[in-house]
Amino acid sequence: QLQLVQSGGGLVQPGGSLRLSCAASGFTLDNYVIGWFRQAPGKEREGVSCISSGGTTNYVDSVKGRFTISRDKAKNTVYLQMNSLKPEDTAVYYCAADTGVDFLCSGTLSNPLYDYWGQGTQVTVSS
Repeated sequence: QLQLVQSGGGLVQPGGSLRLSCAASGFTLDNYVIGWFRQAPGKEREGVSCISSGGTTNYVDSVKGRFTISRDKAKNTVYLQMNSLKPEDTAVYYCAADTGVDFLCSGTLSNPLYDYWGQGTQVTVSS
């Protein structure tokens, strides 16, 4: 069974850090483009970051300089390191994966046409 399993997330104070993990089961992420999305209550899902099959990374302007996406091939896992968190980063975060569609890691980053999705994890930034 092909699936993405997310971990990490939780409650953190403004200015704090969290790391989200997205582990693949049943397939290898090496040749996949991976996207991270988030959805806050009452808002549309938005693309936050992505990494192409070739390793090119991209970020939405609101997280540039604070979030870092990375891929660990040995662990078949992609991470989203989130630093200097703000209350407006509060949302459910999802990872997504697909192959042969590196174009998804460009433009607005919010194209949802990924085949595989993680289960989502809550990130709450509050004092």
